[in-house]
Amino acid sequence: MSVDHKPFQADKPLVVDLDGSLVRTDLLYESFLNVVPLGFSANLAAVQALAIGKAAVKHRLAEASDLDYTTLPYDSRVIDLIRAAKMQGRKVYLATAANAKHAQAIADHLGVFDGWFASDGTTNLSGSRKAEALTAAFGENGFDYIGNGPADLPVWERADKAYGVGLSNSAKNRLVALKGDYVALDSTKVARQTWFKAFRFHQYVKNLLVFVPLLTSHQFTLDKILVDLIAFVAFCACASAVYILNDLLDLKSDRAHSTKRARQFASGLLQLRTGLLIIPGLLLFAVILATTISLKFVGVLLGYFALTTAYSVYLKRKMLVDVVVLAMLYTTRIVAGGVAAEIQISQWLFIFSMFIFTSLALIKRYIELSTRLDRGLPDRSDRNYRIGDLDVIAALAAAAGMNAITIFALYVTSPDVQALYRHPKALWLVCPILLYWIGRALMMAHRRLMDDDPIVFALKDRISAIAIVAIVAVVAIAI
Repeated sequence: MSVDHKPFQADKPLVVDLDGSLVRTDLLYESFLNVVPLGFSANLAAVQALAIGKAAVKHRLAEASDLDYTTLPYDSRVIDLIRAAKMQGRKVYLATAANAKHAQAIADHLGVFDGWFASDGTTNLSGSRKAEALTAAFGENGFDYIGNGPADLPVWERADKAYGVGLSNSAKNRLVALKGDYVALDSTKVARQTWFKAFRFHQYVKNLLVFVPLLTSHQFTLDKILVDLIAFVAFCACASAVYILNDLLDLKSDRAHSTKRARQFASGLLQLRTGLLIIPGLLLFAVILATTISLKFVGVLLGYFALTTAYSVYLKRKMLVDVVVLAMLYTTRIVAGGVAAEIQISQWLFIFSMFIFTSLALIKRYIELSTRLDRGLPDRSDRNYRIGDLDVIAALAAAAGMNAITIFALYVTSPDVQALYRHPKALWLVCPILLYWIGRALMMAHRRLMDDDPIVFALKDRISAIAIVAIVAVVAIAI
């Protein structure tokens, strides 16, 4: 612990809890999620520390982690209270069960604390231990305390004035029974749409790819449609689990981003622990649905989850490997639709999807890099791309897009088309539409007129909607 033992002012010092009080997050989970992508050795060290105790785990994770303390979601109400106390000449201290590394870094960043108390490698400064440490330093009822949950009840009991941040009804009742009264700093209730955004409902449109084998094979039977509907819901649940996992692993980079910092977990609107619990719940729901289809479909779904987890943890940091994996993830949805409906996937469809989705993934990387260039930001340390790669990425995106059109043209001339379409030559009209759309997407990205996800952009773009309707009309004519 670090405490300034100079004589106090007449007013009692204000002691502030960290996790859930000063910051709308938990530094233990922050450290864990920051260390997960670092590899086997860093994670093994934390697991081995479990045999020693919770304090040792916190210490190992804190030492291995590299958090950005300047972008943490600080609670403005608590900051205002601290500033008001300082203006009154009061001493203010930070007291946390988080590791001392975090406490010192945050105290140094904010520059408002007269000292701090924190856990070390052997002592977990939580609950009664924190209460004893503060009582030893300031005396019984010799301090005011800001906390946020049941773990702070022993501290509030030894404090003079109690402040509660976002307390649950149960914690409120217990605190009132203990102190008779307290100052409430209630958090904003988490709205239902907050969870909708965390689940990324708008991204579910990508899972419509499971219906592609059904559409391209023209096997519109009721049983196959129902099976694909179940497959769609299963992939939506699995995808939401993946999106939440990705958000949890990207906390640091999201908070440094101009718009992603407002994401639900990065901003502290949703708790990290809740996110970690929801991930297996969503995955279990997806697997239960998948088992109603077939074990083969379960295998494809779990393969998708494994690949996208590997992408989130490691592969997205590898140059070009990341875009190929993204293309594979989109293509896996198509494969899953074929497996669910027991439809043989055409080699033409498989190759076309790999090229078109590789092109879109490269456009997404182009947008990310061009945004950093325009804002004068340095290269990202967690990505293996450089701003100077922009021209190469644009060329690769164009090449992959043009190859996709070439594959489609070859498909139109293949014998496979004759068995499916009465007027196959009409499909040639799809080629100029695709050529226009891909070329326009590249131009829009170059002009900084596209969002960071080309597929989401296409859903909002009027011209893209016209292109999709035109392709559907051409296919209908060909049938």
